[in-house]
Amino acid sequence: MNDTTGDKSSLAAEVYDRLAYDLMSGALPAGTRLKIRDLADKIGVSVTPVRDAVLRLVNNGGLLFQSPRDIRVPFLERSRYLEIRMIRVELEGLAAERAAQFAKSSDIAYLEDILAENEEAMAMDDHLRSLRMNQKFHLALPEIGEMPTLRGVLENLWLQMGPLIASGYDAGGRVMIDHHYSVLESIRLADGPAARKAIQDDILSGGEVLLLRGALAGERERELSAARSA
Repeated sequence: MNDTTGDKSSLAAEVYDRLAYDLMSGALPAGTRLKIRDLADKIGVSVTPVRDAVLRLVNNGGLLFQSPRDIRVPFLERSRYLEIRMIRVELEGLAAERAAQFAKSSDIAYLEDILAENEEAMAMDDHLRSLRMNQKFHLALPEIGEMPTLRGVLENLWLQMGPLIASGYDAGGRVMIDHHYSVLESIRLADGPAARKAIQDDILSGGEVLLLRGALAGERERELSAARSA
């Protein structure tokens, strides 16, 4: 990227999209410490659009700003996680039901391609690509259901959930993908209630894996403290 001639606000939006994608897909794990200058050098822009993007991510709950030199990807508190999961169950359920009502053959083929790539990534132990396909599948549902506002709301929830999902995705194994086939089949049959239930089952079953992983705030900190004192 080069911000010498481009529109600064547009560039900040591009940086935001890049960092948001990394958060939602697990490329930036919880606990990661970020430095604005390092990010600017890596992306190839000045510090101004990076600072603007980072502050926007802080406002949206994706990053934790403790000081200009201490910006981190936060660990979720258990209560916060459960709240977000409850919201996702309702909103993604709506997205799946709408997708079943509006899906065209091209949309179904798109979901099939995402699942095929996720299977390939899992077979190759490509953790990051598998995570990205998982997120892509979930966010495709409001797109197919023609609900762009809902997609924006879900993106903000995934900003906060992405690092946690990444921490437990491998441990979940087939649990993290199998329900997607039920979602796809329900959409193929235009069965909205079944699609809603399938995506809700996916969120809840995967959520149990995350809770068992002990990667939430407090739990993770206790684990690190115990490791240091051992």
